[in-house]
Amino acid sequence: MRVIVDQDRCCGAGQCVLAVPSVFDQDERTGIVVLLTEIPPADLESDVRATVDLCPGQAIRTEGSPKAPDLGGATP
Repeated sequence: MRVIVDQDRCCGAGQCVLAVPSVFDQDERTGIVVLLTEIPPADLESDVRATVDLCPGQAIRTEGSPKAPDLGGATP
C-alpha cells in the first residue's frame, strides 16, 4: 500500500497524527500534514486506511489493495 497526502487539502486537524504517529506528522509552523513514510509497514495498513476516513479535509488517500487472504490452497 502506498500513502498519498494532498497538503493543499489539509486543514491541520491532526487526526492522522493521533491515529498513526509513525506515518504522519504535522509541520510545526503551519500544522499541515507531513508524510513520514510513503509505504507503511503491513501491520499499520488497517490503521492508515481508517485514517483516510478520519481526515476532515480528505487530504489522505491510499493506493494498492489490501493483501488477499491466504486460502491455504482452497478454491472458493
